Formats: sequence, structure tokens, C-alpha cells
Amino acid sequence: MEFRIEKDTMGEVQVPADKYWAAQTERSRNNFKIGPEASMPAEIIEAFGYLKKAAAYANHDLGVLAVEKTGFNCKSL
Repeated sequence: MEFRIEKDTMGEVQVPADKYWAAQTERSRNNFKIGPEASMPAEIIEAFGYLKKAAAYANHDLGVLAVEKTGFNCKSL
């Protein structure tokens, strides 16, 4: 794999030559792993969905969320 050197205020970093991003993005990729190994368990993601659904209904009942948006927020669960 070929690399190019990108520079910013923190110094130099190697970036794959075929990528369009620069030094800060490459540092983020190296420091904050993303992907399946870093994701939350499916049960946690589902629980967040139920919390959002409950919040949508509560906000609708308080009159701060339109009916159209309440339905949109709650269809997936």
C-alpha cells in the first residue's frame, strides 16, 4: 500500500495515497475505531429505539410534537 504524508498542527501522519482525507481524519480513524467490533449490542440499540418511541408519544401528549412526526418516529418499533 502506498502512503502520502499529510501535515497539520500536530505534525505529520501517513495517509493511504488513494484516500481523499487529510491528517485529522486519519488520526481519528486510528484513535477511534469504528465498525462492527466497536458497535453497541443489538439489545442496547433496540432499547434506544423504545426510549425514542416513548419520548415521541410523551412529547405528542404534551403538544410539542406534531402527529405526523409522532407516527414517523414510532413506525419502526
